[in-house]
Amino acid sequence: MGYTYTPSGVLSFAPILTIFLWRILGWWFVLALPTGLGTILTLYWGVWRSWVFPYFFSPLRHVPTVPGFPLWGQFMPIILEECGVPQRRWHDLYGPVIRYSFPLGCERLSFADDAGLKHLTTKNPYNFPKPVRAKLWMVRILGEGVLLAEGEEHIYHRKVLTPGFSLSAVRDLAPFFWDKALFMAELQQAEMEADAQTTGKFEILEWLNRCTLDIIGEAGFGYDIDSLRFPDLPIRDAYRLVFNFDFASSALHGIQAFFPQSRHIPAQMNRDMEQARKMILEQATTIINDRINDAKHNRFARDILSLIAQENTRLKVLGETGLSFETMRDQIMTFLGAGHDTTATGAAWALYMLAIHQDIQARLRDEIREYIPTLFEPFLQFRTWSTRLPDPDKLPYLNKVCREALRFIPPIPMTVREAQVDDIVYETHVPAGTIVYMLANAINRMEWFWGPDADLFNPDRWDSLPKTVVPNAYMTFLQGPRGCLGRKFAELEMKILLCVFVSTWEFVPDFDNEDPEDLKMWRLVLRPMEGITLLMRPITRRHLGGGMRPPTVYCFS
Repeated sequence: MGYTYTPSGVLSFAPILTIFLWRILGWWFVLALPTGLGTILTLYWGVWRSWVFPYFFSPLRHVPTVPGFPLWGQFMPIILEECGVPQRRWHDLYGPVIRYSFPLGCERLSFADDAGLKHLTTKNPYNFPKPVRAKLWMVRILGEGVLLAEGEEHIYHRKVLTPGFSLSAVRDLAPFFWDKALFMAELQQAEMEADAQTTGKFEILEWLNRCTLDIIGEAGFGYDIDSLRFPDLPIRDAYRLVFNFDFASSALHGIQAFFPQSRHIPAQMNRDMEQARKMILEQATTIINDRINDAKHNRFARDILSLIAQENTRLKVLGETGLSFETMRDQIMTFLGAGHDTTATGAAWALYMLAIHQDIQARLRDEIREYIPTLFEPFLQFRTWSTRLPDPDKLPYLNKVCREALRFIPPIPMTVREAQVDDIVYETHVPAGTIVYMLANAINRMEWFWGPDADLFNPDRWDSLPKTVVPNAYMTFLQGPRGCLGRKFAELEMKILLCVFVSTWEFVPDFDNEDPEDLKMWRLVLRPMEGITLLMRPITRRHLGGGMRPPTVYCFS
């Protein structure tokens, strides 16, 4: 996409900006208009920041720079296009390290090379914390848990939390994953039959969000949220408010990246976010009040909260401070948000890719039928599986499909950091205060890593990866000590969701709706504005007895 700047176009930007700010801020904008002297000083400052400093005085002036009109830089393609796609194009044109700018000369760096990414993620990750401005928005929804902790605090959080996310701990949680996934399939079939239809039309992202929310409730906290049966629970309404993608809220969300104080503007998005924050905080408080005492003392419990509480108690006995009630509550907020929506989004995009590529869908179904024939039995009784649950990790094509889907459309498309001290990253001097981006949605498709077919969805690429595919070429979960703590949890959960879905349904895209890939919007996760609707025909009947078995029916090996 190219942009041409003319004098009339530049002049037209002023009234457009004025109208835009008036629509957003109302009388607040009028009251904030500067005096005549303030206008002159503002113009001088704008010229200095946009035209002079970046090109003649900035320590980053020697970094390959994306061309554009200095006043607003590359802001327009960044907000108008899918998150990460403009940077993918710029990296192709200008190299693995690029400089671009936001309005008024606000410089940004993006790294897409192994050496630079290794420095940022593994060698010196704590020199590059999340910017305060970015955290101010996320903390309202995710709390001050491990995701937003920095430095020594982050190291200690991971120390306490890691036992709950070990490979053995995650495998012990598999029965919860199977139970909720099969119950979702049962409810979908019941809904279709109630409408006397042989083919159902389902917005699968909404269903998957409810399913993964129930999974994190049971597997994470030993708490039955039950949003599959009751979709209008306050906690689900809270997350729907977070991902309300109307134009005004999306614009204000972008403004808040520059002006955090705008979160106090009495706009609808800010009211929605505050309402969502209160509902999520209330749910997290309820969970920890109901479960924390039992979690500390029930050594047979296997939910993540119990393991964390037991480790926390052990550390306190050894004389360490452990995690406070408030910190534990914030961890629950983090797990509720980051622990359900990312997996649901990744699984939804994977199913959409399978709907488009019918040959891949059929091949995956054949593998599941070969390895887990029980899934295709009508009226499958989940209790009969006892401790001998199928292991999705043993399905090679399923593993490749999941990896490729998460590479092709990473649910978290970007990570932003701010240099805390002066540093040298890939022979580039990065001064303290510089904002640095690592864009998974660009890096995961760079041809210098993945080869000329990087833009194709091809699970078989994982059979013979080019030698250029290093760990940092796959940035879906990040790398190093700031990498995703729940990666094994999310991967196993996604595989089980796909196993159940593909063994239950044949499905194609709903071509009456606009292509979800053309409607991607980013707010925490990269998801379609209007969800993902599929046309689905059942191939295996599900009737599991209500999906309401308590966790005590499971015998963990």
